[in-house]
Amino acid sequence: MSLIDQMAEAHIQNALENGELDHLPGSGKPLELDDDSMIPAELRAGYRLLKNAGYLPPELELVREIREVESLIARLDHGEEREQACARLNLLRARLQAQGHDLSLLLERGEYRAKLIRRLDKDG
Repeated sequence: MSLIDQMAEAHIQNALENGELDHLPGSGKPLELDDDSMIPAELRAGYRLLKNAGYLPPELELVREIREVESLIARLDHGEEREQACARLNLLRARLQAQGHDLSLLLERGEYRAKLIRRLDKDG
């Protein structure tokens, strides 16, 4: 589970325990997971077609690949294979930056990320 997932889960759990989610509009009704109301009407058909075909925008594909390589690195011991994976990760991050996108630096920093995880574990 990613740091963002853990933070969201902690907030949801706290809200559930405090009863903050008991009387929300639409409570007990199925969620509309395919809500495309924020997409302009003239683009909806095209977006739906791309989504159904499994297409991801290039920057999201890069983020997905970055997460996969990070997961691989976490499972590898020190050695040549890990070094190659780290080099691949740096290349992917550079590509993402070159496209004008960036991963959150605060969440990527190991020390800050570790503090957040410890805080969530303590609060949870």
